[in-house]
Amino acid sequence: MKSANDNAPALISLNAAAAMTSMSRTMLNRYRAEGRFPVHVDLGDRRIAFVRAEVEAWIRRKIDARSSAQAA
Repeated sequence: MKSANDNAPALISLNAAAAMTSMSRTMLNRYRAEGRFPVHVDLGDRRIAFVRAEVEAWIRRKIDARSSAQAA
């Protein structure tokens, strides 16, 4: 049985995003500052999160770019 929240976007912490991408928080913050990583969601004072699906899509694009470069 599915709950009503199954289709709701999931938010993940900065630490979780860093773990998913195998990047350090410092590198992830550098990518954010350069506009090379999904935009965060403000949760409150000094707290941010990322939309899990956007981070997963970013990872897929990185993998796809690697595959495209190897095919060329």
